[in-house]
Amino acid sequence: MVYPPLCISCSEPVESYFGLCGPCWRDTPFVEGVVCDLCGAPLPPGPGGEEGRATCDDCLRIARPWSRGRTALIYRDNARRLVLGLKHGDRQDFARPAAAWMARGARRMLEGAAESPTLVVPVPLHWRRLLARRYNQAALLALGLGRELDLPVVADLLRRGRATRQHRGLDARERFANMQGAITVTPRHRALIRGARILLVDDVMTSGATLAAAAEACLSAGAAEVFVQTLARVAKDD
Repeated sequence: MVYPPLCISCSEPVESYFGLCGPCWRDTPFVEGVVCDLCGAPLPPGPGGEEGRATCDDCLRIARPWSRGRTALIYRDNARRLVLGLKHGDRQDFARPAAAWMARGARRMLEGAAESPTLVVPVPLHWRRLLARRYNQAALLALGLGRELDLPVVADLLRRGRATRQHRGLDARERFANMQGAITVTPRHRALIRGARILLVDDVMTSGATLAAAAEACLSAGAAEVFVQTLARVAKDD
């Protein structure tokens, strides 16, 4: 009675905590059906189906160093508002339901993968950006996803040793150049990563430059395989 459950987006009453009301749910573009096997972007139905490892135009054009990737939302409408609230609006409470949405795709993606230890790892922030923001939204999502999947989370396995430029306003080529060598494996975790499967977690994928830098760092340090799970994917309209 004192703290009734409210929609995490608009604060209207709902039946359970950390949920969306009907109108906000309808305005949130969840990813369903046939998706790109490398980034999770929705694809038109085709003969390959979801199990056919279909690939979107972006992932055909840009080499991805990871094995498979999924996303929970398309970055528009209410999904965009929610992601920006988590990233810049101190809405850390959103990480809990977001992790549950992400876990649905992650479970299917990891099924049948090679038997080896799996670590959930967030994409890191540079320490100056972390001080300014006070938290890493990717780390919050990774911790929630680890709980959902019952997998260990190593929040500091990767580090961003160089402060990179903001990607806003940069094209794909500039973004990849900007991230070159910016992410490395924390030295004390080098033994842990060898032979492990890594589930990389980030809030939004646009060009994939940041995720590629993180995946390449993991593979260079001896990871057996890298998977990618994001909360939202910037996707082209049909």
